[in-house]
Amino acid sequence: MTNKEDGSRRFYTCNCFTTDNVFLEDYKLHVRFSSEQQFRLDYQSILRRLGCVTDQQFEDVLDKISQEVDRRRRLSVTSAERAVAIKDMYQPLHPHVYHLQESFLAPKFKQIVECCRSSNISEEGLGDMLEEEAAARVYRFPVFEKRFCEELMEELEHFEQSSAPKGRPNTMNHYGILLNELGFDEGFITPFRELYLHPLTSLLYPDCGGRCLDSHKAFVVKYDMNEDLDLSYHYDNAEVTLNVSLGRDFTEGNLYFGDMRQVPLSEMECSEVQHRVTEGLLHRGQHMHGALPISSGQRWNLIIWMRASQERNKLCPMCNRRPTLVEGEGFADGFTKHSDAPLNPSCVLT
Repeated sequence: MTNKEDGSRRFYTCNCFTTDNVFLEDYKLHVRFSSEQQFRLDYQSILRRLGCVTDQQFEDVLDKISQEVDRRRRLSVTSAERAVAIKDMYQPLHPHVYHLQESFLAPKFKQIVECCRSSNISEEGLGDMLEEEAAARVYRFPVFEKRFCEELMEELEHFEQSSAPKGRPNTMNHYGILLNELGFDEGFITPFRELYLHPLTSLLYPDCGGRCLDSHKAFVVKYDMNEDLDLSYHYDNAEVTLNVSLGRDFTEGNLYFGDMRQVPLSEMECSEVQHRVTEGLLHRGQHMHGALPISSGQRWNLIIWMRASQERNKLCPMCNRRPTLVEGEGFADGFTKHSDAPLNPSCVLT
C-alpha cells in the first residue's frame, strides 16, 4: 500500500490524532492527553464526578490511554501490514461485492443521483425524492438493493470467522471492520464516492466541502446483544458522512442527532431518526449524533466518512487547530500539503 492513493496525491494525518478525542468507554468521555500533568488538570475532577474516585481507577484510566496512544502511533504501519496479510491469506466468499456494480444500487438512489447531475437542479428541486428528517440537513434515501446488503454481510461474517488479522474502526466500535484493509477502496468505495455520492454532497453541502470531497474512510460497525449495543454521542472526523443500514433483524437502535458540535451541549435538543435496512442517512460530519441501544437482534451499518482536504487543511475538525501533518497510509485522515492539492475551481464557491 502506498500513501499516494491515486498515484499522484499524498494524504496526511494531523498530529492531534495521537493526543485528541480518546474515548474512555467506562465514563463515556472523550479526552485529550498530551501529558499526565495536563490530563490531571483537565479531567481528574470530571472523572471523579463520573465515578473514577480511587487511585487505582485513575491508574487504570491512564493505562488504557497509554495503550490507545501507542496503538494510534503505530496504526499506519500496522494497518498496512494487516492489509498485506489479508490479501495473502484471505479467500473471499463473494468476490464480486468488492467491485461496484449498478445492480447493487436501489433504483430510486440512481434516480436521485441522476437528478443531482442535472445542471439545472437545486436542493429544493430534489423535493419529494429526499426524505429530510427532523434533524436539520439530515437526509434519508434508499441506497442498496437488499440482496447486495445480504451478500455483503455474508462476506463480512466470513472474514470475521477467518484467521486473517483484523483492525477495528476506532475506540468506540469494537466489532467493526476497516474496509480499506479488506480491499474495498479501489474497486468499490472510491468510485461510489466519486460517481454517486459526490453529485449529492455537491448540491446538499456546498458550505462544508461537499463539492471538494477527495478522500474517505469507510468501515462497517456491528451491534449485537452480546457485543456493542449502542454508540455514544459524538461527531465524525469527516466533512460529510453516509450511514447505511445493511441489516439484519433488530429492534430499537435508532440514531439521534443534536446540533453542530460548535453549539454548546446545554443548548442542544436531540431528534430521533429511524434507521431502516438498505437506506442511508446523509449528514454533516460535525453534526453531533449517537445510536440508541438495540433491544434484540443484530445490526450492521456501513459508514463512509467523506473528507475535503481544502476544508480540513485550514482547520482540523478534531482539534480545531491548524493541522500539523504527519505521513500516513492511503487516504490517511484526508489532509494534504499545498503542493499536493491544486485548487479545484468548483471549491471556490464553498
